[in-house]
Amino acid sequence: MKLYCGRPFTPDELQTIRRLIETNPRASRAQLSREVCVRFDWLKPNGELKDMTCRVAMLRMQADALITLPTARHRAPRQPEVLATAATDPQALLTSPVHDLPPLHLRQVAGSAHSRLWNEYIARYHYLGYTPLAGSQSRYFVFAGERLVALLSFGASAWKLAARERFIGWQEDERQRNLPLVVNNARFLILPWIQSKGLASKILSLIHRQLPNDWLARYGYRPVLLETFVETPRHRGTCYQAANWIKVGQTTGRGKKSSTRKPILPIKDIWLYPLHKNFRSILCL
Repeated sequence: MKLYCGRPFTPDELQTIRRLIETNPRASRAQLSREVCVRFDWLKPNGELKDMTCRVAMLRMQADALITLPTARHRAPRQPEVLATAATDPQALLTSPVHDLPPLHLRQVAGSAHSRLWNEYIARYHYLGYTPLAGSQSRYFVFAGERLVALLSFGASAWKLAARERFIGWQEDERQRNLPLVVNNARFLILPWIQSKGLASKILSLIHRQLPNDWLARYGYRPVLLETFVETPRHRGTCYQAANWIKVGQTTGRGKKSSTRKPILPIKDIWLYPLHKNFRSILCL
């Protein structure tokens, strides 16, 4: 039994994949991954094929010399550089505390124009810059009245985190099965000219209520736990603490593909926020 992308593959299933490749010599990698999903009923919770995940799994099978994929027909497109425009130029300073601001509301990123604008703000003002999110995701603009004050994104959780796993208490098979129920807060940017006391934690409280519904509408299920990483000493995680997130430990700094036991990446605090009171029993099913 071999495990790829959270799914175990039996020797018979691997042989089925090999036969599929041999009997369809003109099929592309994308076509093969979709066919594998159909044959093995490998689906997302909303019923769509997990073809992108399957494609990654098949690449790893090839790296382990278990299958031989056809030559890739197209190179992965290079991500275009995100250039700053006048649309994201700094605005007038705002220093009012959050209770003096107009009502806050979240707007999901929808459409290519809004997507480009969101990417530009993050590339220009977030210290980590912009990188595309893979898989399930949700991005937001945050407005106070009609004034943009912040941006956030959420996506797939980290594959393995020792401190998180201890906090949840799940077994390995439970982790592999239920990891999609954990969602990662990948970016959180308060715009530099917005200096409003209490704003960040107020935004997080709005996200706690809205994100599960948005995720359900888009992907067909509700996440039960949020996670994020705070790079210390750059940030202290004060807003997460004020919004009742729980600091459960730190990353090792080794990265998922590191061959050394020494830290090669910044150490980050791991913060979690349960979205359901019975999150442990759900994640440990």
